[in-house]
Amino acid sequence: MSVLVTGAGGYIGTVLVPLLLEKGHQVIALDRFFFGRDNLQRAIDGHQVEIIRDDIRWFDPNILEGVDAVIDLAALSNDPAGELDEVKTREINHQARAKIAKLAKERGVKRYILPSSCSIYGFRDPDEAIDETYAPNPLTAYARANLAAENDSLPLANDKFTVVALRQSTVYGLSPRMRFDLAINGMVMGFFRGGKIPILRDGTQWRPFVHVKDTSRALIAALEADSKLVNGQIFNVGANDDNVMIFELAERAAKAIGVPFKYEWYGLPDHRSYRVTFDKISNTLGFKTSVSIEEGAQEIYKALVDKVVDPDDMRTITVKWYKHLMYMQDFLKETEVNGVIL
Repeated sequence: MSVLVTGAGGYIGTVLVPLLLEKGHQVIALDRFFFGRDNLQRAIDGHQVEIIRDDIRWFDPNILEGVDAVIDLAALSNDPAGELDEVKTREINHQARAKIAKLAKERGVKRYILPSSCSIYGFRDPDEAIDETYAPNPLTAYARANLAAENDSLPLANDKFTVVALRQSTVYGLSPRMRFDLAINGMVMGFFRGGKIPILRDGTQWRPFVHVKDTSRALIAALEADSKLVNGQIFNVGANDDNVMIFELAERAAKAIGVPFKYEWYGLPDHRSYRVTFDKISNTLGFKTSVSIEEGAQEIYKALVDKVVDPDDMRTITVKWYKHLMYMQDFLKETEVNGVIL
């Protein structure tokens, strides 16, 4: 198929695009490239990919001509980024993606896949594992925008236009566009840099986790599945055994990389807590995760030790990088004269 991947230069996109190419799909990669174009270039390793630098809020709809499917990854990518500017979070994560879904249907695209988030479940009783039928309880701008995008895109589904929403667990693992502002990744980085695992208070909050390769595989499964199985459907993405309390997660990460379990608290108590069941995606699509939490922690630690990733790269902390870009934009505007710096 011809697949338009928005956000192709991001954390998931730079893992997903090579997997799509391996499966024989043609990829059109659209991204603002906030974090640089080099990550995607390294990921595709010389393969033929049409790369378009644009913003999903303003892109040329003609890009959709001849496209079979859209995987709409472009978004401000986590809760802290969403809180940075709630208006822009709504514009990008909700309104722009809803617009793409509508335009895709109008232009004859056959399938639209919306990567959403399990964060829309908000806070739940830890004694119950929640499935896709539970009413969402979004507590953040990021979660609210994801839910709104689901609500606008799923009703577009019909016999000629397949729409699927995938509520992803908290993602972890190695990526060409590396991130250390995600729980497991940040824990491993914490030990590597300072000998302690940083834990967000108070450690009793539950989260489901999924490796970046596995969530990419789930997106491809939704892309290739019989429309009758997935059309108009929501799927949680992850594995039942990978629902973990944050404190236990830190213990497992430390054991996996072979270090003494030392930790330090940070932040205010986290009010998001949810355990999720993944029976639907398993039973409907036969989807199973392939990478464990321990394996993910080990690959990240090895990449740091082997200097495959740079621990000092500001771009690996999403909000920090966004703030830097905004500061530099203002600074350059104040500094330039006649349109030049020097």
